[in-house]
Amino acid sequence: MRRIALIVVAAAAAAVVMTKAEAAPSAELPAFPRAGLVVQDSPLRGAPRDTASLQAQMGRGEALEIRAERGDHWQVWDYRRERGGWMRKGQVLVVPRADSNGGASAELLAQLRLSRQQWGTEGLGLGLAAAYVQLATPAEMAGPGGAEALEAMGMFAERIADRASLRDAKPTEGQLAAQMDVAARYGLKFESFDAEEGRVQVCYEGEAFRRMLVTAATPEQRVRAALALTRPDCLNPRATPREAEARDQWRQQVLAQVDAASLPAHWRNRLQMRRASVAASLAFAQARRGAGGEAVPALAEFASIAPTELTEDDQTAYADAAMRVNAARWLGTGVATRDFGSLQLALQPGADGERCVELKEGGKVVARRCSYGQIALASASLNREGRALALAAQPLDGWRELWVFLKEAGRNGGWRVEVMPPAPAQPGLGVAEFAGWVPGGAQMLLAREFRAEGKYRRSFEVVSLANLATERQSSEPALMGAFQRWSDPAWRGSSPIRR
Repeated sequence: MRRIALIVVAAAAAAVVMTKAEAAPSAELPAFPRAGLVVQDSPLRGAPRDTASLQAQMGRGEALEIRAERGDHWQVWDYRRERGGWMRKGQVLVVPRADSNGGASAELLAQLRLSRQQWGTEGLGLGLAAAYVQLATPAEMAGPGGAEALEAMGMFAERIADRASLRDAKPTEGQLAAQMDVAARYGLKFESFDAEEGRVQVCYEGEAFRRMLVTAATPEQRVRAALALTRPDCLNPRATPREAEARDQWRQQVLAQVDAASLPAHWRNRLQMRRASVAASLAFAQARRGAGGEAVPALAEFASIAPTELTEDDQTAYADAAMRVNAARWLGTGVATRDFGSLQLALQPGADGERCVELKEGGKVVARRCSYGQIALASASLNREGRALALAAQPLDGWRELWVFLKEAGRNGGWRVEVMPPAPAQPGLGVAEFAGWVPGGAQMLLAREFRAEGKYRRSFEVVSLANLATERQSSEPALMGAFQRWSDPAWRGSSPIRR
C-alpha cells in the first residue's frame, strides 16, 4: 500500500523535532526549543566540555532538539535514542523557523543546493530536505521548491545506494553505515539484490521520485525522476515472468509521463534509450505468454536517438539499449512455416510449453530443436549451396542466439543443429546474429555483441562452417573485406549492431 501522508519521507523523531522548532516563530516566544541537524559525525557528551563522558556517536544529518546553550555548546535532546547531552555549536546546524514570507524555506533550499554539490554530505542533505518537507506550506510543496526538495532527497538516497553497491562496500561499517542509518530514520527504504560475481546491488525504492512527479517539476526534473524509477540494474532478478511483465508495464507508464519534445537533446536521448529498452522487454514478455509482442515500438524509439548528441557517459546505456532492442527485433514477425524449395521449416508445439522448429527435406524431418524462448522463422536464411541455414532464437529477455543448421555427409538425415550464443558466459545482455554468407559454402559472417559477467565486447567475425570456429574478426565491419563484399543487405539496413 502506498503511504499517504506527505511526511512519509521523514521519520517520526525528525518530525517531532521540526514541529517543535516551528512552534516559536516570534520574538515573544522563548528561543528554545530549536531544531538542529548534525553537520558532521560528532560525539554527544554528558557535559559541555570535550573531556566529558561519551553519550552517543551522532551521524551527519541526524535531527536533534536544541534546548539550551552554554558557551560554545548546545544542550540537545535526541528523540530516537531518548537521550540528551551536549554538542559543540559548530557541529550542529540550527534549522530556521517557518515564517510568513517563506524566508525559512528559501534558506533551506539554498543550503540543500550546496549540499547536493558535495559528495559525502548525503546524510546532512537528507536532513535538510526533510526539514523543508516539514516546514513548507502545501502550496510550496506542490510548487518548484517541493519538487527540488523531493528530487534532492531521492538523489541523496541513490548516491548512498550506489556507494553501498560497490564491490568492496561495507554497508554495516563506517561512514556508509551511518548514512544508511540516517536515511532509514527519515523513512527512506532500500532493496538489495544479488548481482554479478557475488556483488550485492542496493537500490532506493523511489518514493521521493514518485511524489516529485505530481509536483510542478521542470521537464529535466521529471526525466531524471523517471530514469531513476526505471533503472535496469534495480530490477529484481528473481521476479516471476508475470511480475516482470507488470513491472515493465509500470515502467513504460512512468516514462510516458515525460514529454520528450520539451527536453534538451542529451536528456531526450536518455529517455528514448530507456523507453526503447523497456519496450523491448515488454514485447518479449508478451510474446512469451502468447499475447502478441512486437518490436516495432522499441525499434522506433531506438531509431529516434540522435547519436551525435550522446555524451561520453551515455555510451554504456546506448550499447545496452541497442542489445536489448536488437535481441527483440524479430518479435512480431511470426510465421509458422518457411519454404526454401526442397527444404521447409515449421514451428510445432513441444512438451510443457516448448516451441520446436523442424527442418524437413523431401517431406522428411531431418533436424529438430526446441526452446522455451521465441524462435523467429522470419529470420531464417539459407546459403545458396543449400547446406547451411541460420535462424534467430531468443531464449531470454535481452539475449538472442543464432541456431545454425548444417548438412553433413554421413549423418542420419545429413543435418545437425548448432547453437552460437553471444558469449561463452552466463546470459546477460547479448546478441549473436547472422550477417551474411560467403560464396563457396565454407564460411558465414557473424556479428556478436554482449555484456555479461562484467565484460563488454562487440565483434564481427568470419566463421568456418566446418567447425564454427572464428577465422577472422574485427571490432568494426568496415575493417573486414568479407563484410564489405558479402554482408547481407537486410542485415546492413536493419541491425542495431551497426549503429
